[in-house]
Amino acid sequence: MNSTLLSAPLAPLLDRLFMQADAATSPAMAAMSEEERDRLLTSKTEYLDLYSRLKDLWLPVSRETGELLYMLARSMKAKTIVEFGTSFGVSTLFLGAALRDNGGGRIITTEFEPSKVARARRNIAEAGLSDLVEVREGDALQTLASDLPEGIDLLVLDGAKALYEEVLALVEDRLRPGALVLADDVDFSPEYLKHVRSQTASYLSTQVAEGIELSIRLG
Repeated sequence: MNSTLLSAPLAPLLDRLFMQADAATSPAMAAMSEEERDRLLTSKTEYLDLYSRLKDLWLPVSRETGELLYMLARSMKAKTIVEFGTSFGVSTLFLGAALRDNGGGRIITTEFEPSKVARARRNIAEAGLSDLVEVREGDALQTLASDLPEGIDLLVLDGAKALYEEVLALVEDRLRPGALVLADDVDFSPEYLKHVRSQTASYLSTQVAEGIELSIRLG
């Protein structure tokens, strides 16, 4: 069986999207000092303002991280995935390819910036994965607060870094034992790291690459 990830229409689409991401610029980010950026990235109250200002910034996962998501979802035969932080949908495409190759399933992904939601939906449709993906538009603290399925296999955290612990709390009781949680850019989420690495938490957690934490739900 040919891998969805390595075949048309998805493979050439991903090549094009990564080229566009590499060429993209963000005047808002360029005008922001490193101190202001770090402050906003760790703020639990200013994240909407930050990501509104960065609406032209792609913020995709790397190809290596995307391939890791695909491999994790494939190897665990995932059927139900929740993703925090759609952006233009690049990571969603890797996850959708895994579900397609697993025989089907459902991804719930959430993004509050309307222009990114529209772009992500177009990319997902071009990849032929729309039947597997539900894009929820709005603040994840609201969009993921209800109507989540039982037995979630994989949770991907790649939205506002300061909210990782809060989003995990929303999804936690729907994660099945053995579910995986992958969090990107965790250096900006010290409270989240403290939680999943705590000996009193129901997780076994380790860093699998720079800035990437992988955790398994133990019970």
